Amino acid sequence: MKILLVHNSYQQPGGEDVVFQQERELLDRAGHEVLTYCRSNWEIAGYSALKRLGLIGRVTWARDSRREIASLLHSQKPDLVHVHNTFLMVSPSIYSACREADIPVVQTLHNYRLLCPAANFFRHGRVCEECLEHSLWRSVLHGCYRKSRTETSAVALMLVVHRWRHTWTQGVKCFIALSEFSRQKFIEGGIPTEKITVKPNFVIADPGCRACGGEYALFIGRFSPEKRLVTLLTAWRRLRVRIPLRIVGGGPERASLEAHAKQMGLSDVRFLGQLPRDEVIAVLKGALWLLFTSEWYETFGMVIIEAFACGVPVICSRLGAMQEIVADGRTGLQFTPSDPDDLAQKIEWAWAHPEEMAAMGRAARAEYEAKYTAERNYEMLMEIYAKAIAARGPKGFR
Repeated sequence: MKILLVHNSYQQPGGEDVVFQQERELLDRAGHEVLTYCRSNWEIAGYSALKRLGLIGRVTWARDSRREIASLLHSQKPDLVHVHNTFLMVSPSIYSACREADIPVVQTLHNYRLLCPAANFFRHGRVCEECLEHSLWRSVLHGCYRKSRTETSAVALMLVVHRWRHTWTQGVKCFIALSEFSRQKFIEGGIPTEKITVKPNFVIADPGCRACGGEYALFIGRFSPEKRLVTLLTAWRRLRVRIPLRIVGGGPERASLEAHAKQMGLSDVRFLGQLPRDEVIAVLKGALWLLFTSEWYETFGMVIIEAFACGVPVICSRLGAMQEIVADGRTGLQFTPSDPDDLAQKIEWAWAHPEEMAAMGRAARAEYEAKYTAERNYEMLMEIYAKAIAARGPKGFR
């Protein structure tokens, strides 16, 4: 099969980029002919002030991206186009080129951008669904995207225009949701039920299960407000036992979080910074448990299944896809979101029950083998591709 993968990377690397590269490698390994069309939001860095004004229109319709995609489709004639992200350099204009070329489209729903201009249903430290429950005007009122009403207006306008054009409901044959939770959110937002299939992310290279138990608790992730490291540090201060904590990652809040930990006298907490993947896996295998404290609707959480693959149980927020992936009492524990006291209680219980947590780690590894291997994911991806191609209607009709 000849497949065109489309992806727009952000300035801050994230899980979407990892999944895009992993699926590309997965398809390559299986012998498919894989084409790519990639843009990056770093392109904006060289724009003049005048050219930046044009981004308001580009978010909705990028003529150069549409032209280049149309040329690729004409010259290469792929069997299918798989879109990962179009925001903002690619734009949704490419879907019309795919319709004109009569090429079926699959789209992975990595975030909630089709329903929320900020893409995460998170505002002022809490979950917010006002755009889903009321209208996109709420996001403009609050300036949800980059804390700017002007920039939020541009994103909201893009959504309004392409909803009116039926870009996603008619231009995409199959959507991939990463969890049943996110699938239900997109159905609430108007995506036809029959078009959305759940296919989780996966670990492309099995790291192997660890041979023995760990020595410290571990957090891995981006230091941003929705990840709620503040909740984690507050819980650590309230522990009645001393437990070492290692924190891996980086982001806009790193300096303030390190200062906060020092101010609270958390001598058992160490910030390790950003690490290459092989070192992350090594740190994971040395952990007692992984802590996943997000307080927004994570669409998935790659690090959770990486922990599962290593045989490490997870303590996570009882929210969104996290509570779907981590079975409370079987592959880990769940705590009440934004409740440091409940988190501290779960951590103390885990510390006092090493045998039970070790059993959860074994169950987590079994869960990985059953659901999150590259082999299983490839089977699911091929089923989705076959469904999209079978749904291809007469030329010009979507």
